[in-house]
Amino acid sequence: MRGTQAFRFELNPNGAQRVSLAKHVGAARFAYNWGLARCLEAIERGEPIPSALRLHKEWNIWKRQNAPWWTEVSKCAPQEAFRDLERAFRNWRQGRAGRPRFKRKKSLEDNKARLTGSIRVTPRHVQLPRIGKVRTKERTDKLLELLQAKRARILSATISREADRWFVSLTCEVERPDPPQREGEIVGVDLGLMSFLALSDGTRIEAPKPLSRGMRLLKRRSKQLSRKQKGSRNHRKASLRLARLHRRIRNIRRDFLHQVTTALAKTKSAIVVEDLSVKALARGRLSRSVADVGWGMFRRMLAYKCQWYGARLIIAPRDFPSTQLCSRCGHRDGRLPLSQRVFRCAACGLEMDRDLNAAINLRNYGLAALKGPTGSSPGSDACGDPSGGGTGELECGA
Repeated sequence: MRGTQAFRFELNPNGAQRVSLAKHVGAARFAYNWGLARCLEAIERGEPIPSALRLHKEWNIWKRQNAPWWTEVSKCAPQEAFRDLERAFRNWRQGRAGRPRFKRKKSLEDNKARLTGSIRVTPRHVQLPRIGKVRTKERTDKLLELLQAKRARILSATISREADRWFVSLTCEVERPDPPQREGEIVGVDLGLMSFLALSDGTRIEAPKPLSRGMRLLKRRSKQLSRKQKGSRNHRKASLRLARLHRRIRNIRRDFLHQVTTALAKTKSAIVVEDLSVKALARGRLSRSVADVGWGMFRRMLAYKCQWYGARLIIAPRDFPSTQLCSRCGHRDGRLPLSQRVFRCAACGLEMDRDLNAAINLRNYGLAALKGPTGSSPGSDACGDPSGGGTGELECGA
């Protein structure tokens, strides 16, 4: 099985290398904004949006007159930025994302640059185009073994800055052994805000909620930054302290999600989750809480880790009423308010925690899906599917 995998290392650059890394990130951001302005002008004139190849040709002409610093950075930085811009407009036209916006220097997500070409890895260094050999803070043995065994091939390197730290993410094409299909327990996973998730076997996992816990300190440091004069040394110090706090909050959330998804993918044969519209949920009054738990990141991590470890991921559709069905008899009640934490069935009198009841319903959905025609994707005879031809009571109570 061949797939794409990223290996991320923290860099330990010297002073000159820090300047070079910053120049590449700035050049990529500048080229992206330059190309975006050209694309918006074309849209206003009613012309087709220029492709990445056309933007790069125009850039090569424009930079010689207006950007004398272009010789200090690799040509890959603006070239890959134009490809990202082309992909962003494609996603916008297909309805998968909003219209591309201009990148900002202060934004964490905008301080990135992708490089291609001659990229080499040694036990403690990564050699990047035009930047040179940069020392890493950790050993690269895991990737180096794959490269030496011809089981991996480096496709690109993405450099990024988080507060005062630099990282490199090496995107590689990796050949992994096909994992055996795991046999054993199938589990339903109900995501929530009170508890991060509830499993159908009764296990509950609490989320660390780093944003909620750090909100008091976050407000304090934001207020301290607002009181500093822009451009001063104290303003830079306060901005760095705030960026470090944001980085710490993000790392706590990411580490928690990695641990949970790895444990599920390594121990369960099949995992059933709901197809939640995280983007829609993040617009309501619980937007901060939804962003704090990281449901979208959880789903992405779980998807590729199930492929790695041989588990099966089953996605229940968004209209599946997991919280409205009785896990014992299959009777469907109305919508439950968020304040009601206990599910009470009007037909059989079952009283159960609403999250556990939803997780069991998801497990029943997965069992019905595995017994369907394909055995690998949810079928029409799944538990609670209104379009199914079978009786929901029999399948849910099985």
